[in-house]
Amino acid sequence: MLTALFVVARIVANPVSNVFQKRLTQRSANPLFIIGATHALLTLGCLPFLFLGSRPLPLLPGFWPNIVLCAALAVAGNVLLVYALESTGLSVLGPINAYKSVIGLVLGVFLIGEVPTPMGAAGVLLILAGSYFVVDRDVNQPRRNAFAQFFRERGIRFRFAALGLSATEAIFLKKALLLSSPVTAFLFWSILGFPIAAAAGAILLRGRLGNEVALMLRNWSTYLWMALATGAMQLTTLLTFGKLPVGYSLALFQLSTLISVFLGYRYFQEGQIRKRLLGSVIMAAGAMLIVLVGHRS
Repeated sequence: MLTALFVVARIVANPVSNVFQKRLTQRSANPLFIIGATHALLTLGCLPFLFLGSRPLPLLPGFWPNIVLCAALAVAGNVLLVYALESTGLSVLGPINAYKSVIGLVLGVFLIGEVPTPMGAAGVLLILAGSYFVVDRDVNQPRRNAFAQFFRERGIRFRFAALGLSATEAIFLKKALLLSSPVTAFLFWSILGFPIAAAAGAILLRGRLGNEVALMLRNWSTYLWMALATGAMQLTTLLTFGKLPVGYSLALFQLSTLISVFLGYRYFQEGQIRKRLLGSVIMAAGAMLIVLVGHRS
């Protein structure tokens, strides 16, 4: 029962976090500052648990390099994701998460010689087929041209770059989890992300930090809800990984794409909801095939 609660919370928290991120970009907040503020708020919430605990946190050798790499990849990947949300609809970007399983499948072929099963290949085809329903196109535009244009869009490219970093982050996140505990990994993921984002912001946002802080103070409730949703998403991810195999967890998480499409329609008036929901179902089914039976054991 508790595991099911973790999974449901993760499925809901991820697209909800994206809604608040997109709202802030519409108010001219910088994506790097958005992610830095998220980790700053999470750090404020985590520090009391870190310093007021009655016992030292259990850490095994190798934990620190894994969690530091994980935090750095998370900051970079989430910044790219927010850049993608800035220019592309949530109901388009949500379903694209299914391509994360395709990236994992391809990496498995080249890095460890893992040949996909016929069902894995079928999963890739389903994801490609579902993409046709997610693509925006004009009435007189051929479907083939619209599909090619889809992969040339700035926001789509940012999303795919974010997926690559996220897939790599998952490897180090799992290693850090095996060397500690879900709560410990979450605490340090949250805290270490702040200095990484702050260092990048000091270099890339010089002269703009004052405006960004003023914008945050005007929209403090949105920032707070975003941080809570992001924290809930990451914590329930780790708690789920601690209870279920990663493959099964990732397959279940694909259901969040349906919520992303609905939230894009509900809060940002994004159209073609029926077509995109259909595409999301097809793509989620393809991702589940790849994750669950797409690799040879």
